[in-house]
Amino acid sequence: MNKTAHWLFAALSIALVALISSPAHAQNADALQLLKQPGVHALMRHALAPGGGDPANFKLNDCTTQRNLSDSGRDQSRDIGAAFKDAGITFTQVLTSRWCRCRETAELLDLGTPKDFTPLNSFFQDRSTGPAQVQEIKDYLKALPEEETVMLVTHQVNVTGLTDEWVRSGEVFIIQLEEAGEVKILGRYLIPAR
Repeated sequence: MNKTAHWLFAALSIALVALISSPAHAQNADALQLLKQPGVHALMRHALAPGGGDPANFKLNDCTTQRNLSDSGRDQSRDIGAAFKDAGITFTQVLTSRWCRCRETAELLDLGTPKDFTPLNSFFQDRSTGPAQVQEIKDYLKALPEEETVMLVTHQVNVTGLTDEWVRSGEVFIIQLEEAGEVKILGRYLIPAR
Protein backbone atom coordinates (compact mmCIF):
# COMPACT_ATOMS: atom_id res chain seq x y z
CA MET A 1 0.00 0.00 0.00
CA ASN A 2 1.51 3.38 -0.97
CA LYS A 3 1.70 6.31 1.45
CA THR A 4 -1.32 8.14 -0.03
CA ALA A 5 -3.52 5.05 0.10
CA HIS A 6 -2.38 4.38 3.67
CA TRP A 7 -3.35 7.91 4.79
CA LEU A 8 -6.66 7.73 2.94
CA PHE A 9 -7.46 4.39 4.59
CA ALA A 10 -6.56 5.81 8.02
CA ALA A 11 -8.72 8.90 7.48
CA LEU A 12 -11.70 6.82 6.33
CA SER A 13 -11.29 4.49 9.33
CA ILE A 14 -11.29 7.42 11.76
CA ALA A 15 -14.36 8.95 10.07
CA LEU A 16 -16.20 5.61 10.22
CA VAL A 17 -15.42 5.14 13.93
CA ALA A 18 -16.60 8.69 14.64
CA LEU A 19 -19.83 8.09 12.71
CA ILE A 20 -20.55 4.79 14.46
CA SER A 21 -19.73 6.07 17.94
CA SER A 22 -21.44 9.47 17.66
CA PRO A 23 -24.52 9.74 19.88
CA ALA A 24 -28.00 9.95 18.41
CA HIS A 25 -28.70 13.08 20.43
CA ALA A 26 -27.43 16.65 20.38
CA GLN A 27 -24.27 17.63 22.20
CA ASN A 28 -23.39 20.82 24.10
CA ALA A 29 -24.48 24.14 22.53
CA ASP A 30 -26.98 22.49 20.18
CA ALA A 31 -28.47 20.61 23.12
CA LEU A 32 -29.27 23.80 25.01
CA GLN A 33 -31.51 25.05 22.22
CA LEU A 34 -33.71 21.97 22.69
CA LEU A 35 -34.83 23.48 26.01
CA LYS A 36 -36.82 26.06 24.05
CA GLN A 37 -39.21 23.31 22.91
CA PRO A 38 -42.40 22.55 24.89
CA GLY A 39 -42.18 19.78 27.48
CA VAL A 40 -38.37 19.65 27.55
CA HIS A 41 -36.42 19.83 30.83
CA ALA A 42 -32.85 19.76 32.18
CA LEU A 43 -31.71 16.91 34.44
CA MET A 44 -28.34 17.61 36.04
CA ARG A 45 -25.94 15.70 38.24
CA HIS A 46 -24.43 18.05 40.82
CA ALA A 47 -21.09 19.62 39.91
CA LEU A 48 -17.74 18.14 40.90
CA ALA A 49 -17.67 16.91 44.51
CA PRO A 50 -14.64 14.60 44.78
CA GLY A 51 -15.18 11.14 46.23
CA GLY A 52 -18.23 8.91 46.28
CA GLY A 53 -21.24 8.48 48.55
CA ASP A 54 -21.17 10.26 51.90
CA PRO A 55 -19.08 9.87 55.08
CA ALA A 56 -20.26 7.51 57.84
CA ASN A 57 -21.24 10.46 60.06
CA PHE A 58 -23.47 11.97 57.32
CA LYS A 59 -26.29 14.23 58.53
CA LEU A 60 -28.68 15.74 55.98
CA ASN A 61 -28.94 19.09 57.78
CA ASP A 62 -25.19 19.49 58.40
CA CYS A 63 -23.08 20.25 55.33
CA THR A 64 -19.86 19.71 57.33
CA THR A 65 -20.69 15.98 57.48
CA GLN A 66 -21.26 15.64 53.72
CA ARG A 67 -19.21 15.32 50.55
CA ASN A 68 -19.33 18.83 49.12
CA LEU A 69 -18.38 20.70 45.95
CA SER A 70 -14.73 21.47 45.41
CA ASP A 71 -13.63 24.92 44.25
CA SER A 72 -13.53 23.44 40.73
CA GLY A 73 -17.11 22.20 41.19
CA ARG A 74 -18.22 25.67 42.26
CA ASP A 75 -16.58 27.21 39.19
CA GLN A 76 -18.16 24.48 37.03
CA SER A 77 -21.62 25.37 38.40
CA ARG A 78 -21.13 29.06 37.64
CA ASP A 79 -19.80 28.30 34.14
CA ILE A 80 -22.78 26.08 33.33
CA GLY A 81 -25.26 28.66 34.60
CA ALA A 82 -23.57 31.37 32.54
CA ALA A 83 -23.72 29.18 29.41
CA PHE A 84 -27.46 28.65 29.90
CA LYS A 85 -27.99 32.40 30.28
CA ASP A 86 -25.83 33.16 27.23
CA ALA A 87 -27.98 30.72 25.23
CA GLY A 88 -31.16 32.51 26.36
CA ILE A 89 -32.44 29.52 28.36
CA THR A 90 -34.76 30.26 31.28
CA PHE A 91 -36.45 27.93 33.74
CA THR A 92 -39.83 28.23 35.41
CA GLN A 93 -38.53 26.10 38.32
CA VAL A 94 -35.18 24.96 39.70
CA LEU A 95 -35.68 21.85 41.83
CA THR A 96 -32.93 20.25 43.88
CA SER A 97 -32.04 17.37 46.15
CA ARG A 98 -31.64 18.39 49.78
CA TRP A 99 -27.97 17.26 49.78
CA CYS A 100 -25.65 20.27 50.16
CA ARG A 101 -23.66 19.56 46.97
CA CYS A 102 -26.90 19.68 44.95
CA ARG A 103 -28.26 22.76 46.69
CA GLU A 104 -24.98 24.59 46.21
CA THR A 105 -24.85 23.59 42.52
CA ALA A 106 -28.42 24.85 42.04
CA GLU A 107 -27.65 28.14 43.81
CA LEU A 108 -24.43 28.77 41.87
CA LEU A 109 -26.15 28.10 38.54
CA ASP A 110 -28.10 31.28 39.34
CA LEU A 111 -31.00 30.26 37.09
CA GLY A 112 -33.78 30.77 39.62
CA THR A 113 -34.47 30.23 43.31
CA PRO A 114 -33.85 26.53 44.07
CA LYS A 115 -36.59 24.58 45.82
CA ASP A 116 -36.11 21.26 47.61
CA PHE A 117 -37.79 18.34 45.89
CA THR A 118 -37.49 15.18 47.98
CA PRO A 119 -37.68 12.67 45.09
CA LEU A 120 -34.35 14.12 43.88
CA ASN A 121 -32.64 13.09 47.15
CA SER A 122 -29.91 10.48 46.75
CA PHE A 123 -30.87 6.82 47.16
CA PHE A 124 -27.24 5.69 46.97
CA GLN A 125 -27.32 4.32 50.53
CA ASP A 126 -30.82 2.82 50.29
CA ARG A 127 -31.55 1.57 46.77
CA SER A 128 -34.96 0.26 47.87
CA THR A 129 -36.42 3.80 47.64
CA GLY A 130 -35.11 4.32 44.09
CA PRO A 131 -38.05 3.02 42.03
CA ALA A 132 -40.59 5.06 44.02
CA GLN A 133 -38.49 8.23 43.76
CA VAL A 134 -38.00 7.75 40.02
CA GLN A 135 -41.75 7.31 39.57
CA GLU A 136 -42.48 10.46 41.62
CA ILE A 137 -40.19 12.49 39.36
CA LYS A 138 -41.87 11.09 36.24
CA ASP A 139 -45.33 11.81 37.68
CA TYR A 140 -44.28 15.36 38.50
CA LEU A 141 -42.96 16.00 34.99
CA LYS A 142 -46.07 14.44 33.43
CA ALA A 143 -48.35 16.78 35.40
CA LEU A 144 -46.50 19.95 34.34
CA PRO A 145 -48.01 22.27 31.74
CA GLU A 146 -46.05 22.09 28.46
CA GLU A 147 -44.88 25.68 28.78
CA GLU A 148 -42.95 24.87 31.98
CA THR A 149 -39.21 24.22 31.73
CA VAL A 150 -37.65 22.74 34.85
CA MET A 151 -34.04 22.32 35.96
CA LEU A 152 -33.65 19.23 38.17
CA VAL A 153 -30.38 19.02 40.17
CA THR A 154 -29.72 15.60 41.64
CA HIS A 155 -27.27 12.69 41.95
CA GLN A 156 -25.78 10.09 39.63
CA VAL A 157 -28.00 7.28 40.96
CA ASN A 158 -31.14 9.32 40.37
CA VAL A 159 -30.14 10.34 36.85
CA THR A 160 -29.20 6.76 35.98
CA GLY A 161 -32.44 5.51 37.55
CA LEU A 162 -34.42 7.84 35.29
CA THR A 163 -32.46 7.35 32.06
CA ASP A 164 -30.43 4.11 32.31
CA GLU A 165 -27.39 6.22 31.35
CA TRP A 166 -24.23 7.10 33.27
CA VAL A 167 -23.80 10.84 33.92
CA ARG A 168 -20.63 12.77 34.71
CA SER A 169 -20.28 15.38 37.46
CA GLY A 170 -21.96 18.57 36.27
CA GLU A 171 -23.39 16.95 33.15
CA VAL A 172 -26.88 18.02 32.07
CA PHE A 173 -29.23 15.70 30.20
CA ILE A 174 -31.86 17.46 28.11
CA ILE A 175 -34.91 15.26 28.60
CA GLN A 176 -38.53 14.78 27.63
CA LEU A 177 -41.08 12.45 29.14
CA GLU A 178 -42.54 10.20 26.45
CA GLU A 179 -46.21 9.16 26.24
CA ALA A 180 -45.35 5.73 27.65
CA GLY A 181 -43.80 7.42 30.70
CA GLU A 182 -40.15 6.79 29.82
CA VAL A 183 -37.55 9.55 30.03
CA LYS A 184 -35.96 10.22 26.65
CA ILE A 185 -32.56 11.94 26.43
CA LEU A 186 -32.67 14.49 23.62
CA GLY A 187 -29.24 15.95 24.28
CA ARG A 188 -26.34 16.25 26.71
CA TYR A 189 -24.44 19.29 27.92
CA LEU A 190 -21.20 19.39 29.87
CA ILE A 191 -18.66 21.99 30.81
CA PRO A 192 -15.95 19.94 32.55
CA ALA A 193 -14.59 21.17 35.88
CA ARG A 194 -11.40 23.15 35.41
